[in-house]
Amino acid sequence: MRIIEVFHSVQGEGPLTGLRTSFIRTARCNLRCVWCDTPYSFGPGRERSIASLLREVGTHRTRNVCLTGGEPLLQGESVDLVRALSAKGYTTVIETGGSLDVAPYLNVPGVVLSVDVKCPSSHMESHNRWANLPLLRPTDVEKFVIEDRRDYLYARRTLRTHPCAAQAVFQPVWGSDAGRLADWVLHDRLDVRTMLQEHKVLWGDVPGR
Repeated sequence: MRIIEVFHSVQGEGPLTGLRTSFIRTARCNLRCVWCDTPYSFGPGRERSIASLLREVGTHRTRNVCLTGGEPLLQGESVDLVRALSAKGYTTVIETGGSLDVAPYLNVPGVVLSVDVKCPSSHMESHNRWANLPLLRPTDVEKFVIEDRRDYLYARRTLRTHPCAAQAVFQPVWGSDAGRLADWVLHDRLDVRTMLQEHKVLWGDVPGR
């Protein structure tokens, strides 16, 4: 697999927020979101074997793994990696941009899918794979990264026109007005989780944290 970095930190997003987690960041991405906070993941990375990744993750002494990117679903070996992690009893959150098929990961025990729905401010909304959403389970996450009112209305409309079982998360673009987003959610009585990126609250916009 082509890997950018492996590191040990606190999960800042999704259902495992606040828990110690091993992060495996894969190389390359097929999208170019305007507000992307990890453009260094677009590079080729370096080749790593699944066995070497398992060994490094084991040194962190946590049962939680986050497979992120870049776009981890670009690499066919990602399926083999999460199966190997599952066999060792890890819970693995897969963070994906939502443009590629999530079906191969649905039947792997211990996998939680965190699937983006790209809003207009990303300039990538035409890449949303709507067929993914009906596949998601209550344990999965449907994530909207929201910068402005247009994004919010797009996300609110998507909840209505593409219903799914996953927990919806509204996450403000880092540096945008998070309180304003929370006010919109409260006003409209939406049953969503409004979440900041906890790792950035703790350490700022620092790579590898």
